[in-house]
Amino acid sequence: MTTDAELSPAQLVGKCPVTQTASFGIADPMLFSDGDYRATWDHLRGLDRLTWQQVDARRGFWSVVRYADADLVLRDHETFTSERGTMLDTLGSQDPAGGRQIPVTDPPRHTAMRARLQRALTSKSVEAEHEAIRRLVRELFEPLGDGGSFDFAQAMLMLPVAVAGVAMDLPREDWPRLCHLLNASVAANDLDYLGGEGAVATVDSAHRELFAYFQDIYRERVRKPADDLISVLLSTQVDGRPMAPGEVMSNCYSVLLGASVTTPHSPNYVMAEHLGDGLLDEWAADIKVTPSAVEEALRLASPVSYFMRHATRDVQLRNTMIKAADPVVIWFGSANRDEEVFQNPSEFQLRRKPNRHLAFGMGPHYCVGHTLARATLKILFEELLTTYTGFEPAGPPERMRSTFVSGYKHLPITARRVG
Repeated sequence: MTTDAELSPAQLVGKCPVTQTASFGIADPMLFSDGDYRATWDHLRGLDRLTWQQVDARRGFWSVVRYADADLVLRDHETFTSERGTMLDTLGSQDPAGGRQIPVTDPPRHTAMRARLQRALTSKSVEAEHEAIRRLVRELFEPLGDGGSFDFAQAMLMLPVAVAGVAMDLPREDWPRLCHLLNASVAANDLDYLGGEGAVATVDSAHRELFAYFQDIYRERVRKPADDLISVLLSTQVDGRPMAPGEVMSNCYSVLLGASVTTPHSPNYVMAEHLGDGLLDEWAADIKVTPSAVEEALRLASPVSYFMRHATRDVQLRNTMIKAADPVVIWFGSANRDEEVFQNPSEFQLRRKPNRHLAFGMGPHYCVGHTLARATLKILFEELLTTYTGFEPAGPPERMRSTFVSGYKHLPITARRVG
């Protein structure tokens, strides 16, 4: 039996034997950077069945694009397991992190693994961090008021690493490198991150470096525990024992990755797609709408494009027989634009209620950091829209080439300070 100690760093964070090299249909990263992926979703939602996407001669998956179907799959962990892998990178293989890393572990073990982390991220706990988050936001936006071109997307990509870096007590000088490695691990086909040896090598290299980094942090925190999220993981009991070192390091990566994916792409979406149409002016004129507007930004951006599950038994879903062991991919961006759930789904409504979007998932795997992410986004938009005005494009936006992340990597703008 293989133990944690015998697994390689890449395995412990989720080895990617196939990476994002698929060039077919909805599995193609190019669709989400250069193609009309929303039209693809619209077409698939119009069908009365699920569709099978063949990736290569031996691998494929079912696409779930309707809200009701996505909600069902996400809630029913007994029929649709996470433990074989949740990313297309692991399609066709057993994810070695299954049962060790929170996102790829089913209840009841999953519940035990995330319990203390969840308690550390309650609204009351996060409230104590509001001023620290506000200082980080103001610092990132400081160059925006000088009148020159400001890459809004790059600043947003740094923000969650800074916020999580404070919560995890990671040295400030490490944040830029961590930001690059995290994005490389989920957007290996993007030319800003792609190494000379190809996408597979890019992801493996990013994983190795991240794992080595957290190995050093783990050793330091064992010697000197602190009041931070890594120390919370160190003191978490699962199956009557503390998490193994590999489990702690793997979940450190998972927590930081979750923050870097969910937080930046909602403001990037708003700035890229609503600059100049009056939305920002209307929002700034009634800043009290920020809580509902943030939810709408999350719905329409759907920063995490998908998660994968595997059927544990034969099951019928939307007139389709899914066989045991078949992979099933939930496309969040499509489900969050389902006409059966959201009126005028492509319209940004600042005051939309109800708004039960799936941007943070649903069911037992609902994002453990959603409170911190929401608090960060509320503070961000409050600071942005009360301090700056006159937003104008300063160059073409560039989307990130990734199947997993839906968002922008470059977004040059100009603005001026209010008053």
